[in-house]
Amino acid sequence: MVNPVAHQELTPAERARTILAAADTLTLTLTTATEARLRLDCVGLYAVDAASRLVLLDPADDRLTEALGTAPHSGLAAYAEFTDVAPVVVRDRVRARLAFSGRLGNAGPDTLVFRPARAAFAEDDAVRVLDMTELAAAAPDPLAKVEAELLSHLDTGHADLLVQLVELAGDLDLSDVADIRPVRLDRKGLVLRLERAALEHEDVRIAFHAPAVGPHEVGHRIQELLDVAAARAHR
Repeated sequence: MVNPVAHQELTPAERARTILAAADTLTLTLTTATEARLRLDCVGLYAVDAASRLVLLDPADDRLTEALGTAPHSGLAAYAEFTDVAPVVVRDRVRARLAFSGRLGNAGPDTLVFRPARAAFAEDDAVRVLDMTELAAAAPDPLAKVEAELLSHLDTGHADLLVQLVELAGDLDLSDVADIRPVRLDRKGLVLRLERAALEHEDVRIAFHAPAVGPHEVGHRIQELLDVAAARAHR
């Protein structure tokens, strides 16, 4: 890969905050006072406050209302899970999962607050426990809100550029690659998926030469990579 060093990738804490910024759905699993399990899917109902707590609009579920009504002052034991899904349609679209365990309680009229005590980030069959202080200090990637739009644009309108970009990844066997798809984009680079025969695939990260400070710089960063690829092709 190009520039295969740690600072060319977001930290796990930054990835986690980026998932929180971009996702609009979370799954809550609660343990009630009677030890019963309650599972809720909350769509477009949450935000992250300055203390890294999840503030939720009450989903108006009678089961939840009853459970909170009999909960201790500390609230209900709860588990919140976010799934990071590639915005382009590919096989194995789940890129990562982010899970929190903590307490859920009332925070005011029609408002709930989830206070996380532990966080775990899962990617590529590996699970990393996140430091809560580091997570609170991390900022979401500046491309989080526009990643889906930018990836879709690359995927549908610039297939030829993806071929040039993947050649920067080093000595890869491309002989059986049927398609190249963009599956992740952040300020430090993008990830391309090589879809091979027999339903196999390989993800390759291509790092930018400098971080993109916002969406307006993404085109410039990609052009810099294309210039390098063109120079190599003419050697």
